[in-house]
Amino acid sequence: MAGKDKIQGEGDYEAARRFRKAEEAFVRTGPVEQKAQEAEQALDGPEAAELERARRETGAKGAP
Repeated sequence: MAGKDKIQGEGDYEAARRFRKAEEAFVRTGPVEQKAQEAEQALDGPEAAELERARRETGAKGAP
């Protein structure tokens, strides 16, 4: 059997490390402000109702 660091599925530690590194890099160097503005525009645009429905269905926290 593979080592403990090779657990797959929801316990895939290597995938979690890669994801965390990519997220950290995006926050440091990515277009965070641009993405925030795009999200705000989407919430004010034609897809607002669909986004609100998705937020409610997933139980995501956010603006009421």
